[in-house]
Amino acid sequence: MFSKACEYAIKAAIYVAKQSLQKELVNVKQVAQSIDAPVAFTAKILQQLNRVNILESVRGKHGGFAFAEDRQKETMIIDLVTLFDGDGLFTNCGLGLSKCSSENPCPVHDDFKIVRDNLEAMTRKYSFYDLAVKTENGLAWLK
Repeated sequence: MFSKACEYAIKAAIYVAKQSLQKELVNVKQVAQSIDAPVAFTAKILQQLNRVNILESVRGKHGGFAFAEDRQKETMIIDLVTLFDGDGLFTNCGLGLSKCSSENPCPVHDDFKIVRDNLEAMTRKYSFYDLAVKTENGLAWLK
């Protein structure tokens, strides 16, 4: 459903948020290993999240990435979905038709609209703080 970049970004953000709850900085290799992603790809994702001020980065030998708690609580899944995949997942036709609309529906328009709306609602519901706490408490996993 999401692009690979978006999936990795969501998992990376959850991992960094979880480690940030314990006041730990994490480096690119740690993140990549924890989410089973290529290191170079993970580095690009973390840099992009830093560039848009979702993550903080500290340079140097003991540097790494962190997710400030206030940013964790205000950053929702939808923020990363729209950053990496745009909003097409929530607006485009399920069959890829360019002229699909309520007035000119494709054969699956009404059913796909329900799926799209539910997916969008879910991405707006959870902050990265919520997801970090779930993984911290053993209620969810990243692998």
